[in-house]
Amino acid sequence: AMVASAAYVLFEGASGYALFEVVAVDELDAGASAVQKSVVDLERFSKMVKLQAFQPFGSAATALEEVNSVSEGLVTEWLKEFLARELPQTKAGKKAKFFLGVSDAKLGSAIQEATGVPCQVSEAVSEVLRGCRLHITRFVKDLREVDYARAQLGLAHAYSRAKVKFNVNKVDNMIMQAIALLDVLDKDINTFIMRVREWYGWHFPEMVKVVNDTILYSKVVRKVGFRENIGEMDLSGLLEEEVETELKEVAALSMGTEISDTDLMHIQHLCDQVIALAEYRAQLSEYLRNRMSVVAPNLTVLVGELVGARLISHAGSLLNLAKHPASTVQILGAEKALFRALKTKHETPKYGLIYHASLVGQSSMKHKGKISRVLAAKCSLAIRVDALGESQDATVGLENRAKVEARLRQLEGKEVAAPMAVEVPPAAANGTGKRKADGDADEPKAKKSKGDKKEKKEKK
Repeated sequence: AMVASAAYVLFEGASGYALFEVVAVDELDAGASAVQKSVVDLERFSKMVKLQAFQPFGSAATALEEVNSVSEGLVTEWLKEFLARELPQTKAGKKAKFFLGVSDAKLGSAIQEATGVPCQVSEAVSEVLRGCRLHITRFVKDLREVDYARAQLGLAHAYSRAKVKFNVNKVDNMIMQAIALLDVLDKDINTFIMRVREWYGWHFPEMVKVVNDTILYSKVVRKVGFRENIGEMDLSGLLEEEVETELKEVAALSMGTEISDTDLMHIQHLCDQVIALAEYRAQLSEYLRNRMSVVAPNLTVLVGELVGARLISHAGSLLNLAKHPASTVQILGAEKALFRALKTKHETPKYGLIYHASLVGQSSMKHKGKISRVLAAKCSLAIRVDALGESQDATVGLENRAKVEARLRQLEGKEVAAPMAVEVPPAAANGTGKRKADGDADEPKAKKSKGDKKEKKEKK
C-alpha cells in the first residue's frame, strides 16, 4: 500500500462522479478483509468514508459519453476539471501527500498522466468502492434509490447498445432460424406429398408414373378431382402436351377404385396445404439467400447460402464460426464420425457439412478429401472477413473461389495426364490407406501399435 496521510476514492456512478475521502486510511493498509466488514454496515462505513463532492451528469447523453471514456481508460475534460477542483492542491515539484483510489488500473494511469495525482488500484480500494456503490443514495442528498436504479438501467441499455453496435442486417440469428425452418418444411412437404400420392393412388394409381414432379402432382389432383374429368379437362397450363396426352390415355384405362366426394374434398385440401407450403418454402429460400448475401457474402460465394447457413447454425453464430480453425470447419457436422474414429483408432472423417458444397460435389471421389481441405481453409478466411470486416463486398470470397477452382482443375488434370510411376504401398492398394493420399500417415502407425498389443497379450 502507498504511504500517504490522506486517501480519496473516485466512484463513477450512473448519475454522476462522486469523490469520497477515506477517513480511516489505516483500514486500507489492513487489507481487503478488514474493509469488507466495514462495508456491509452503513454506520461503520459512514465513519470510514465521507463524501467530498458529487458532480451529477447533466443528461443521459453526457452520462453515456463519460462512461464510454472511463471504460476505455480515457480522462475527459469534465472529469479532469472535477478532480482538479475537488482534490487538495499540490505545489509544483512536490509529491502529493494523498492518493486517489480508482477501480481500473488503465484509468488510474490516465488520471495520473493528465493531472499528476498519484492513483492506486488494490483489493482494499475495490472494497471501499463496493461500499460506495452500495450506499451511494445515503451519502448524496436528493438522490433517491428508485431514481438511481432507473438511471443505472437506462445507462446500461445505452452503453450495451453502443458497445454491440447493433446492426439489423448483420443478425445471424435470423439465418439460423430460417435454415432450421427450411429443414422442417422440407420434411413436412415430403410427408404430405407421400400421403397425397398414397391416398389419391387408390383412385388413380397410374398417375404416379406419368407425373413425376411431386408439387405438380398435387396441382393436377387439385385441378382435376375425379379421374373421369381428365378426358375433358385442359391441362396445358400445368403439363406438357405429351404428358397430358399420356395421362388422358391411362385415365381411361385406370384400375383404381371409386372414391366419394368427401374423400376427394380431404385429398384436395391436403393438396392445397402442399402447394401453399411449397410456395412459402420458395419465399423462405429467397429470404435466406438475400440475408446470407448481406451477413456472410464471402462465405456464400464459396459454399452457397444453404451450406453457409448450416455452418453458421451448427457453430451457434457467425462469430463462433470465425473462431474455429479451418480443420474444424472441414469436419463440422461429422462430430459423431470423428469421435467414433478416434475411439476405435480408425480413419477420421475428411468432410462434414462442407461435403454438400458445389465445389466438393464437382470433384471426383478420390479428390473430395483434398478439395474439402482446401475449401475449408479458404472458408475459414472468408468467415473471418464476414464476421470481423467492415466491407460488404465479396471480393475475398471470389478470389478464394478462383483459387479452389484452380486447385480442382490441377487435381483433375493430374488424373487425366499420363500417370507417374509411383510406388503404391500395399495398404493404399487394399483401400485401407486412403487418407495417405491426403498426407495423413497416422493410420498405419495406429494399426502397427494395435498388432503389437495383440502380440504382447499372446506372450502373456
